[in-house]
Amino acid sequence: MIHFDSDYMAGALPEIMKRLVETNLEETTGYGSDDYTARAKDLIKKACANPDSQVYFLVGGTQTNKTVIDTILERYEGVMAADTGHINVHESGAIENAGHKVIALPSHEGKVHAEDVEQYLSSFYADESYAHMNIPGALYISFPTEYGTLYSKEELTALSNVCHKWNKSLFVDGARLGYGLVAEGNDVTLNDLATLTDVFYIGGTKQGALFGEAVVVNSKSPRFSHFTTIIKMHGALLAKGRLLGLQFETLFTDDLYTRAAKHAVNLAMKLQKGFIAKGYNPIIASPTNQQFFQLPNEVIDRLMKFATFEYWGPRGDNSSLVRFVCSWATTDEAVETLLKNL
Repeated sequence: MIHFDSDYMAGALPEIMKRLVETNLEETTGYGSDDYTARAKDLIKKACANPDSQVYFLVGGTQTNKTVIDTILERYEGVMAADTGHINVHESGAIENAGHKVIALPSHEGKVHAEDVEQYLSSFYADESYAHMNIPGALYISFPTEYGTLYSKEELTALSNVCHKWNKSLFVDGARLGYGLVAEGNDVTLNDLATLTDVFYIGGTKQGALFGEAVVVNSKSPRFSHFTTIIKMHGALLAKGRLLGLQFETLFTDDLYTRAAKHAVNLAMKLQKGFIAKGYNPIIASPTNQQFFQLPNEVIDRLMKFATFEYWGPRGDNSSLVRFVCSWATTDEAVETLLKNL
């Protein structure tokens, strides 16, 4: 079988496994107080061109989203997100479990428009009874979105301006950040994210690490003054923190993070062009490693005899929406085999 289900099916990049084995018997202090983690933080701040940012490491995406959102919100606040957003659809109510409502806004190819945020906030505060309602305290977006689409720098700037106008935090889920940064046509950089957002994270789990996400805090808000304490309160502070630091030190050495992401995106573009050549157009123009197609059920059934991929919603009567994902571990041969049998 060849696999296109997700971008975290294989273990880890060989460079990361090599470093983990080489340092396995070293004894270091815990909870990220080791030298590997310190170097990883410095490398990330350098890549962001923002020495004032603070960097923290957590294990997984849902854990990170829940911990960050619980930190930036007051207990009576909710978080705005696209109705297709990950925290609204595919996180099992993790945000609500932390006591915060997800406030769904209209999505446009997976993205939130600044004018929709402005309209929602204007209408909310124009209602004299808003004190009886769930107050929006932050905006959550992902880069790339759930549909692999990207915000332009202009769009990100507009969202940042609206959020700061209304004194709301802007949080960017970067579980697949690298795939967006290397995509053709992208004009957003790590420095833009460090400048325009209050907090974002650099995904490792879906980009070649065994596990791990790097949270980059750019806000001077006192809510982050005890962020390590809050991370531990959520059960999210890894005792063997050096395992996270070492992986991100490796990812941000010799441009490995970018090279691994570019490999996946190049193969996803090859897959996309191959489908188009055979008469199957993507349902959305994703320039990243996720590709979505509405395929006849008989085609899906035939492909699933030798390839794995995901339904994106319920199976239809005659055709269904499916997703193909490429990763650092995807091979050119796998894409060729898929296209040959399509």
